[in-house]
Amino acid sequence: MEKQEIRILIAKVGLDGHDRGAKFIAQALRDRGYEVIYTGIRQTPEDVAKIAIQEDVAFVGLSLLSGAHNQLFPRVVAELKKAGAEDIVVFGGGVIPADDIPFLQSQGIREIFTPGTTTDQMEEFIQRILAERA
Repeated sequence: MEKQEIRILIAKVGLDGHDRGAKFIAQALRDRGYEVIYTGIRQTPEDVAKIAIQEDVAFVGLSLLSGAHNQLFPRVVAELKKAGAEDIVVFGGGVIPADDIPFLQSQGIREIFTPGTTTDQMEEFIQRILAERA
């Protein structure tokens, strides 16, 4: 599958208004040839799931800096499952404590990217998931 055929949704959930990182990731993935949709700030988990399905994305990247990741990230996964779209891979990023990562992964978040993650590491993750599905 060509990169331009891979659609990725980058979303800001909750009341967090800090979007510099999300915009950076969206642009970095675009620069690497992926089709990226950015939702803007203050999206609900229901909105994110609805947009992901409407846009027929393979991945949803969630960005959050407000500390509500343990509540909001799993709700996005739950909304996707409720809509029958559990095949959409959800990953997250932001200032997320290492102690919270195992919980998030147990809730269906495939990967968590914290500050210092390179775009190479993100692309490796995407390519690994695509290879698993091939």
